[in-house]
Amino acid sequence: MDYSDVSTIAAWVTEQGLKGVSEAELMTGFCAACRKAGLPLDRGLALMDTLHPVHEGRAFRWDSVEEIEVEFEYGPTISGEAAANWQRSAFYHLWSGNEREVRRRLGFGDPIDFAMLDKIAEAGHTDFVAMMHRFSEAGTIGEMDCFFSHFATKHPQGFSDHDLAILRKLVPVLGLAIKCIALGRIARTIAEVYLGEDAARQVMEGKISRGKSERISAALWFSDLLNYTKISDRVPPEEIIPLLNDYSEVAISAIHEAGGNVLKLIGDGVLAIFKGEVPAETCRAALSAESLLREKLVTLNAARAADSRPTTDVYIGLHIGDVFYGNIGSQNRLDFTVIGPAVNEVSRIASMCRSVDLNLLISSDFAAAIPEEERAALACVGRYALRGVQRAQELYTLDSARLAD
Repeated sequence: MDYSDVSTIAAWVTEQGLKGVSEAELMTGFCAACRKAGLPLDRGLALMDTLHPVHEGRAFRWDSVEEIEVEFEYGPTISGEAAANWQRSAFYHLWSGNEREVRRRLGFGDPIDFAMLDKIAEAGHTDFVAMMHRFSEAGTIGEMDCFFSHFATKHPQGFSDHDLAILRKLVPVLGLAIKCIALGRIARTIAEVYLGEDAARQVMEGKISRGKSERISAALWFSDLLNYTKISDRVPPEEIIPLLNDYSEVAISAIHEAGGNVLKLIGDGVLAIFKGEVPAETCRAALSAESLLREKLVTLNAARAADSRPTTDVYIGLHIGDVFYGNIGSQNRLDFTVIGPAVNEVSRIASMCRSVDLNLLISSDFAAAIPEEERAALACVGRYALRGVQRAQELYTLDSARLAD
């Protein structure tokens, strides 16, 4: 492999990074191109921490012969077996010290003193090199502070000095391209986590101008927790966040599984929408989410009661109407949300649950949007004036007796 190949491969990596191909495709293509050009690569791995509420980072692997999982995510490495494995790795050795590269000539008597080196040696690899390229403070996001990679060969003489020189020139280009792609993934993750999947998609598509919104018809969901204030007053403060997390998890997962989008978490409250062209279908999706939530609550409350932790129920208001969906706020602080009288109404409907001692109330507009044969499962609970809403309206709930039949 000569230095003209370095320019060719570097240009290819740069092009693929700008195109936004996946990190796994980039790693696979890089290693295959190096091997084709004469660099004796037989195994490669790259990894980088990320900014994600569940995963600590993502890794990408390549092997010249074996069929392997080319991409995987890994969880926290701060405790237990995961921490022990991390601290035994060549990457930890680099990260915790001052070196940028560590090499073990496995076929020539070097110690097998890092995690996984024994398996790499058993597979017939004769040489191993691990590299770390650290980011500056300005280039660090969360725990994503460096790019790790390692490479191994089965060549009888191992890596030559020329081979290592080639890798030292090319790997930073690979790291930059993978970081570029990872940053795009992080941006999408943050947007989805804090805005919701649909709102995030619209923001990432460029809908970020203040006042840019669209009028849509949607089924609306507003829910909150029964006796949350009383519970928070009587339990230790450290129990409040786990309680909110537990009940938010079942509500949000039920909404997502039924095709809805969560727009707001307001203390113990959840505002969500179900978009669609056919009102009956959006209402059906909202009712499906309500049913899923009730199933999840049975399991959650049983588990919390078994641990002697406080349990509660979820009040839900369902409504349908036209809303404006888009950006509201100042020039430098925007919120992608829904506004309109229907949003105010659904929150008031949910608040009425306490007064009528029911955990679900449905507006007359929502009931009217349901096909007549399905409307038989609803029971009218009376006509009510809602605070801040001009017109009184009939409210409905699910008729448990009819549902049982």
